[in-house]
This record gives sequence, structure tokens and C-alpha cells, in this order.
Amino acid sequence: MIAKTEEQKNKLREAGKLMAEVVREVLAMVGPGVASMDLDAAAERAIRARGATPSFLHYKAKGESKPYPATLCISVNDEVVHSPPIPEKILKEGDIASLDFGLSYEGAFMDTAHTLAVGKVYARERELIEATREALAAGIAAARVGGHLGDIGEAVSEIARAHKLGIVKTLSGHGVGAAVHEPPYVPNYGKRGEGEEIPDGLVIAIEPMFTESSGVLVFDKDGYTFRSKDGSRGAHFEHTVLITKTGPEILTAL
Repeated sequence: MIAKTEEQKNKLREAGKLMAEVVREVLAMVGPGVASMDLDAAAERAIRARGATPSFLHYKAKGESKPYPATLCISVNDEVVHSPPIPEKILKEGDIASLDFGLSYEGAFMDTAHTLAVGKVYARERELIEATREALAAGIAAARVGGHLGDIGEAVSEIARAHKLGIVKTLSGHGVGAAVHEPPYVPNYGKRGEGEEIPDGLVIAIEPMFTESSGVLVFDKDGYTFRSKDGSRGAHFEHTVLITKTGPEILTAL
């Protein structure tokens, strides 16, 4: 989406504020022994209580064979992204859990994700989480009017290389704002000065996805989940960003 009017921008800001409230409420629940189904139910309640709609629930992306069955994606350990909650998925001490949230509010769509350590994790896993968070901040900082999408990709990939982490290249960030997924494709790798030019008012979801090893994914037999091919753990952070002449504005900031 390219937001051209103040009315559009203010509606996006309002939706982003609601999204942040939901995220804070649900992330506060994460801990050992918490059921993924309970997190999903809490997210749906929180979204609907604010007059919004879960945008992932029943969403069917282009090329997918079936609609998504839940409000949240809750990806644990080697489940890097897009994994649905199921009754047997209960968080335990030492897990890494990535929660991906989406909502629509009066026609404005938001998308955001956060990865948390469940209790205590090893130093390398903590590094994975913090580096992926750092890469999101770097990607957002590189998103400037008149720049290029490759600027974002290079900023993200520089962090991965510095920490010797694998970059997921088969999935990417994307346009958002008027739908769950829109153009443009926003990869987590690239070169500065390459790719599409960034216009004023562009709304995109920037979302680094790293793994401890190669970054190569496989599609799970459940028909939803992308796992790391080698079984290494993954992390995923995402914000919806409005890019303006004065700089990037994080609509889903906590």
C-alpha cells in the first residue's frame, strides 16, 4: 500500500496501536507450560475486543491449498514461521517461540512478529534472538524515501553475516496496509542501490528470519509450517512500517 492521505495514515496508526496492545497482552502470557491454543484464543479475544478482526484466520494466500486455521502463527524451535497452534504444542523451558500476529481494523491491515526465549536458553540461542531483533532495527533504519529495497536487504543480511547466522531467502517481507500481503517483495538480502525505489507513503512489513545454521527451509507435512532443513532453531521479528519523507515510522511499535 502507498498511503497518500493523512486520513489513510491516521487509520494505519490507529490499527498499529491496537496491534501493539494485543501483542503486549499475549507476549506477557508466554512461559513454560503455556499451551499454544491458549495463546491463540487470547489473541483472538484481544483483537475482537478492540473492534478488529484476526487477519490470518481463514486467510488463504495465493498458491496455498487451504486457508490458515488460526489467529496466530506460533513457531517453536526448528519451526521457523507459519506454524499453527495445535493442542499438543505446549511451550517448555528452553524453547524458542516465534509469535506472528495480524489484524485488520476498518480496512487497515497490520502484521508483526516477535521471538521469545521460554525460560532459560543457551548463549547461542540468545544470540540468535537478539541478532534477529537487531536486524529488524537495521532494516527499518535503511528504509528511506528515494532509497531502494536492496538497502533494506543488505542492512539485514549484514547482521546475519556478523553473527554467522543463516538468512531465510525463500520467504520475505512484503507490502501490507490494504491487505494481508501486497507488493512489493522485500527480501532479507540484497545490495544497496538495487531493487525497487522506495516511494513516500509505502507501507511494508520488514521481517528478518534467521536460523542457527544454513537458513534453508522445508515445508512441513502439516501444509502450513516452514521448518529449518537441518533442524536448527530459527527466529523471526517483524514490524509494519510507514515510510515517510521524515523517516520510517514503526506502526506496530510496542
